[in-house]
Amino acid sequence: MTPEFEWKTTREGWGHGLVDVGMTFEDVVVLVGDLTGSTNVNFFKEKFPDRFFQMGIAEQNMANVAAGMSLVGKVPYYATYSAFGVGRVVDQLRVTSGYTPCNIKIGGAHSGISVGPDGATHQMMEDIAILRALPNFTVIAPADYDQTRLATIAVHEINGPCYIRFGREKVPVVTNPADSFEIGKAQVMAEGDDATCIAYGQMVSEALIAHDLLLEEGITLRVLNMHTLKPLDEDAIIMAAEETGAIVTAEEHQIYGGLGSAVSQVVCQHYPVPMEYVAVMDRYGRSGKPEELLDAFGLRHNNIIRKVKKLLDRV
Repeated sequence: MTPEFEWKTTREGWGHGLVDVGMTFEDVVVLVGDLTGSTNVNFFKEKFPDRFFQMGIAEQNMANVAAGMSLVGKVPYYATYSAFGVGRVVDQLRVTSGYTPCNIKIGGAHSGISVGPDGATHQMMEDIAILRALPNFTVIAPADYDQTRLATIAVHEINGPCYIRFGREKVPVVTNPADSFEIGKAQVMAEGDDATCIAYGQMVSEALIAHDLLLEEGITLRVLNMHTLKPLDEDAIIMAAEETGAIVTAEEHQIYGGLGSAVSQVVCQHYPVPMEYVAVMDRYGRSGKPEELLDAFGLRHNNIIRKVKKLLDRV
C-alpha cells in the first residue's frame, strides 16, 4: 500500500517562516518582485509593514538593493519566481552578492516543472546548477511545508547568500516540525539495504512511495532527503554507496548540474557504485497540469522503481 499524505504548499511554509524569523530578529526585512500573494510574503507584510518593500518587476534592481541592505546590517529576504530571481539576475548574484559576499536570502518560488500552465518560461529547472557553481552560496531545496518553514528560519544563522527553492502546488507533507533540520545534513526518510534513492523537494514523497511498493516485492530501498544541495552531505552519500551498493537520484531539475551530477562526483571519487538518474532529460518544459507534467517528464515513483530494478539487475 502507498502512504497517505497531508498536502500543503511549500511557498506557504516560506511565508510562515518569514513571520517566525521576523518576530525573532528585528534585522529581517523582506523584498518582493511584484508577486506578494504568489510568494506568500503577504504574511510578513501584514505583520511587519514597515519592514516590507515592494520592488516591482525589476528583479536585477531588487537583488542589488537587497545586497546594499545587507551591507548596512539588515538581513534581507527577497522573493520572486526562481526563473526571475535566479535566471534573470545571474550577474548580480555572481558579482554583487556572491563575490562580496552579501548576507542575502533568496526565496525561489514556482520552481521545477510542476508550475504547470505557466509553461517553459516560468518552469525553472536550472537554478540548482547555476547556484551550486557560484562560490559562497548555500543552496536548499526542502521537501515540504514544514521543512521549508524550518529552512527559512535556519538560513538567518548563515552569514552569506542563501537560496531556498520551493514550488507553487500542494505537495505531500513527509516531515514534521519536530524533525531535526540541519543545513548540510541529509535526512534518512526510510531504511534499506538493497539500493538508495537520494532526492529533494517533492521527489522525496515519490521516493517514499517507491520504497513502499518495492518493499512489497522484497526489495528494501533507503531514501535520503538531500534537502541541502550545497554544502552537500558527502558522508551520507558515501555511506549509502558502501552499505547499499547502488544509487538512484531523483529531482525536479535538469539532469545536468543538479543533484545527480553532484552525487556522481562524490561517488566516483570515494566509492564507485552503479547509478541511475530520474530528472528532466535535457529539455525545456511545457504547459500542462502539474500531475500531467510530472508523468510526461518521468518524475514519478514508477520511474524510480524502474531505475532501481535496472541497477539491481546490474549488481
